[in-house]
Amino acid sequence: MSLTFCNVHFTQQPQRVVYVSGSLMKNLKLSGKKSVHLRFGGERIPATVKPIKKPGKHLYLASGIRKGIKIPQAGGIFLRSLQDGEVQIGPLIGVLSDGPTSSATNPFGSRTGFIKQLLRQGSKLSYIFAFTPRDIQWDSETINGYFLGESGHFIRKKVPLPDVVYNRLPSRRAETTPAITQLRDRFIRRRIPFFNWSFFNKSDIYRMLEKDPLVGRYVPESIMSPSPEQIKDLLDRHSLIYYKPNSGSLGNGIYRLSKIQRSGYYARYRKNGRNALLRFGSFASMMRTLQARHGRSLRGYVAQQGIRLIEIDGCPIDFRFHMHKNGKNQWAVVGIGAKKAGKGSVTTHLKNGGSLLTPEQALARTFGPRSDEVLRSAKSVAITLAEAIESHHQHLIGEIGFDIGIDRDEKIWMFEANAKPGRSIFKHPSLRAEGRASVDHILEHCLYLSKFRRRENG
Repeated sequence: MSLTFCNVHFTQQPQRVVYVSGSLMKNLKLSGKKSVHLRFGGERIPATVKPIKKPGKHLYLASGIRKGIKIPQAGGIFLRSLQDGEVQIGPLIGVLSDGPTSSATNPFGSRTGFIKQLLRQGSKLSYIFAFTPRDIQWDSETINGYFLGESGHFIRKKVPLPDVVYNRLPSRRAETTPAITQLRDRFIRRRIPFFNWSFFNKSDIYRMLEKDPLVGRYVPESIMSPSPEQIKDLLDRHSLIYYKPNSGSLGNGIYRLSKIQRSGYYARYRKNGRNALLRFGSFASMMRTLQARHGRSLRGYVAQQGIRLIEIDGCPIDFRFHMHKNGKNQWAVVGIGAKKAGKGSVTTHLKNGGSLLTPEQALARTFGPRSDEVLRSAKSVAITLAEAIESHHQHLIGEIGFDIGIDRDEKIWMFEANAKPGRSIFKHPSLRAEGRASVDHILEHCLYLSKFRRRENG
């Protein structure tokens, strides 16, 4: 297989003819050939080859070809020469998401800006579009996709099924519906790489990693659906635990439970947008209150050993590590945000009063001259954790967000792993370059999975 970057042009002739410049003929090993099969996404069409004298690498598609395989636009794109004189144009990358409305200007809700950024950057290397589950026509194997026009507005174009799908469906609930399960299976049956498969479940990740000899020591002791006796035992041994929903996000529903000798039991949590603190004289009265508030839903909770994290101004700090697979299919740390908890907050989430620092700012204030070494160690652990999750996971993962803590003894702990991490850390002025690098990594990994990657990328 050889890979070539060329300029694709359209001509108005109705025939199924492709006109190929001399150097491109040579690159694609088409010299002397009269015909070729062109592939684009899930479409394939035979075409007559006609060489033309023109410097550079140029491919002219007659309208019969362009309409037959639904090439959306002219411009620079990759060509893969395959066996038996077949040439693939692409890659065709699909970004799967959804939104609360059928708005033409804001079809993906709060993710629209990020999706536009992906499409803007990706269109330099590929044909890239976004789509919702409703846009797929399985009977004709086509998608009515959202492409980004030069003015920055979406343009709808019908294209074949793509070479790779990047999954950014926003809702954990929607992802577990039979319709979405069937959608994923249909892509897999057609051997179309589909990443990231789904949101992670906290309990699955803890169970997966705590028994792993390489990374088990980085996971705090965690008990799924614990009984009151197990919670009490955990509190007696650690004096601080977190009690959180198995499938929650953004810190919703989390309790920070602590036991202070000769003082009693305390529960910190978030209520109506504010931090709340309750004191109890006994463990039993605390559990009665939690059960009264949540009832049966407590069965979906996880109890986890609390860690005394490093602090700034008396407020705990943890770190969001944004991990990506790169164009060589290796894990890389692309962005790190240090999150400082708001006063009295259960978590470091920015929506709950937390603030964002760079990791260098946070670690320098805590570890001084040792901060570079601590950060290097944390990055190495994050890559090992990502590799471990991937090795235990049966589907493609290309992106992980880790919530990582560092305690006062420099020990590193992994609290959460998210398959579709939020991008709020990239809003920090010092992390905007990392935000762009994150987009580049997503696109490079799409090139890798679709087999459209440059020679130097392995």
